Amino acid sequence: MKYVATWLLVCALLLETKAQTRPVQSPEIRRYAIEVAGLRVGTMTATRQRVGQEVVSTLTSDVQVNFLLYHLTVYYQVVNHVWSGQLRLSTVTAHTNQGDFSSRTEWKHDHYNIIADQYKHKYHATEKQPITYTVTDLFFEEPKKHSSAFAEYFGDYFTLSSSGPAVYRAFRDGREDEYRYADGQLITIIKKNPLKNFVIRFLP
Repeated sequence: MKYVATWLLVCALLLETKAQTRPVQSPEIRRYAIEVAGLRVGTMTATRQRVGQEVVSTLTSDVQVNFLLYHLTVYYQVVNHVWSGQLRLSTVTAHTNQGDFSSRTEWKHDHYNIIADQYKHKYHATEKQPITYTVTDLFFEEPKKHSSAFAEYFGDYFTLSSSGPAVYRAFRDGREDEYRYADGQLITIIKKNPLKNFVIRFLP
C-alpha cells in the first residue's frame, strides 16, 4: 500500500506539471455594437484563445429589438474547439422570445455529426470534409483564400465572394451578409433583412 500511495503521488505531480507547462496565450477579443436604423439594439463579442494545441473561439450576441409590431429578443453563443487547424466541436445555444434552440457539430473519427435545431430551421447531416474555416473565423481573419465559411448556427456553408477591396459577400439560401475589413481587421458587417438591415460595427 505504501508503494501504491507513493506511485499515485508521483503520477499526480507529473500531471500537474504537464498541465502547468501547456502554453496559454492571452485571448483575442473583438467587441461590436449591433444597430438597426441607426439605433443600438445589442452587442456582439468574439474571443479566441490558444491553450496548447487547442484554439477555443466564442461568438456571443445579445439583441433586443422593439419596433412597432416587430419584437425580437435573441441571446446566442457559439463555442468552437479547433485542433491543428480543424474544427473538432462546435456548439450553439440560442435563447429567444420564440423559445430555446441549439446546434452541434462534432468530429467523429472520420466524419462530422451535424444537428441544427433552430427556429424554423431543422437540419441533420454528416460531413466528411474537414472544416477549417467558420463564420466565427471571419471575425479574426480576412477570408482572402476562402470561398466558403461553415455556418455553425445552420450546420452548413455560406459561399464567400469578394465584391471589392477588403469587402466580401456571404450567401446562403437567399440570405446575404456583407463583411468589410480594414488592415485585416473586421470593422463592419451588414446583415441584409427585408424589414431593416442589421449593422454590426467594431468598437475600438
